[in-house]
Amino acid sequence: MSIKRVSRKAKRGFNLIPCQLANGEVEESSASSSPTTTKPSRDATLCFNLPVEEAPKLFLTQRVNNVADLSDLEFCNKHEIDNTGLVCQWPSEEVLAYFCLSHADMFRSKRVIELGSGYGLAGFVIAAITEASEVVISDGNPQVVNYIERNIEANSGAFGGTKVQSMMLHWNKDETSTISYSFDLIVASDCTFFKEFHKGLAQLVQCLLKKVGPSEALFVSPKRGDSLDKFLEEIKDTGLHFSVTAKYDAEIWCRHQSFMNGDDSWPSYEKDHCYPLLVRITR
Repeated sequence: MSIKRVSRKAKRGFNLIPCQLANGEVEESSASSSPTTTKPSRDATLCFNLPVEEAPKLFLTQRVNNVADLSDLEFCNKHEIDNTGLVCQWPSEEVLAYFCLSHADMFRSKRVIELGSGYGLAGFVIAAITEASEVVISDGNPQVVNYIERNIEANSGAFGGTKVQSMMLHWNKDETSTISYSFDLIVASDCTFFKEFHKGLAQLVQCLLKKVGPSEALFVSPKRGDSLDKFLEEIKDTGLHFSVTAKYDAEIWCRHQSFMNGDDSWPSYEKDHCYPLLVRITR
C-alpha cells in the first residue's frame, strides 16, 4: 500500500461525544506492550463522556502519532491490510457510536459484531450502554487488535452482563466457519474506501448475518466518489438487500448542515468525503 492510497486523515469531527485526555498528557508506551511493534509508540488515553444519564465513562487508549510511520506501512504491506484504523479515530466512527447510543433498544439482548473497528468506539458504546448479549470488536490489523484487547480489559467494569471480546478478522482471508450466520447485528464505519476489499467485505456480511429471524448490518460511510456505490453493487451481487439514508439523525444532520454553511470548526468539510450516509443491509 502506498501513502497516496491512504484515505485522507480527517482532522475534525462532528463532536457528538465529549472526550478529553484522561491523564492530561501523552505517554510513552514500551515496545513490549505489543508484540507487533518494534519501537516505542506514543499513546494517549481518552476519556469519553457518553451523553446519556448514568452512563459509565469509557477510557480508550490509542496511537496519537501525527506522522507516517514507515514500519507501519511495511507491516501492512506484508500482511496485505490497511493501516487506517491505526492512524486515528475517524469521524464516521463517532457518528456510528452516537447513532448506536441513540438507538440502544435495537441492540438489547442481541449478538453484535463491529467490522473494521479501528479503536472501536462504537463497539465499546454498544457494550457499555445497550445491554447487548455479546459484542465482538474486530479488525484486520493485529496492531489495532492489541489496542482493542487492552481497552476491553481497562473498561471491563462498564459492560455489565454483556460479553465483550476482540477478534482478528481479515475480510478477504479468514475462515469464518465458527461464527457464520451467528450475528443479529453487524456495524461498521467508513469501511468501503478500498475497492479491492469490497467483494470480501460483502461476502463476509452475507456470511455473518443470521439466517433465522431478523438480522441487519448498519454501515455509516461517506460516498467517497464511486467507492460506496461500488461496494453496494457487491452487496447486491450476494443477494442481500440495502437502503441508503442521508437524513437519519436530527443532530447529525444539523451539524452537517452547519459545516456545509461554512462553520469554521471544520474548514475542510466537504459532503462527499466527510458526511457518512447510513446503509442498512438485510437478507
